[in-house]
Amino acid sequence: MDISWIVTEVDGKVASIAADYRHLPHIAAEVAALPPEEVGSIGTRKISTEELTEFAKFLTWEDLRLFGTPFQISVWKKLYELEPRLYSYSDLAELVDNPAGVRAVAHAVALNPVAYVIPCHLIVPKETMDRAQEIRESALGTLFKGKDLYLLDSIDVGAYAYGPELKRQFIKMQLSVE
Repeated sequence: MDISWIVTEVDGKVASIAADYRHLPHIAAEVAALPPEEVGSIGTRKISTEELTEFAKFLTWEDLRLFGTPFQISVWKKLYELEPRLYSYSDLAELVDNPAGVRAVAHAVALNPVAYVIPCHLIVPKETMDRAQEIRESALGTLFKGKDLYLLDSIDVGAYAYGPELKRQFIKMQLSVE
């Protein structure tokens, strides 16, 4: 996983972490709309995936400066606060008190500007959650006892801006699964 991550900061707070500059035009437009006295500096720097995972350990919600709609920010905050495990989009919609808004929640997840720190990689399709449960149940009688088999390569973990393999790697790292 040799990726250079671009960290964009506004006044020393993280506004984006991405493998490219996809969020920068949006951040620039949002900052341009603010009064000049509300923004002192904007900067970017590159870090490795290893540095990203270490950096994420120490970032708090208050260290972030996110630009999005109030709904998007509420979804991102809920994601940030979640216990590390897999969730379906339906689960997350319930957690943000919008059970009928699964698509809206999925869209907000897809627009997450802070890769890994806000763990959108832990959100998978409901079919994946169902399939993982089937695998766990069928594996209970085996040597593996169902442990960690939900990460088998045969399971679709869903879409991810940086590809399904990186999503799998992030899931493994976040959940400390080998």
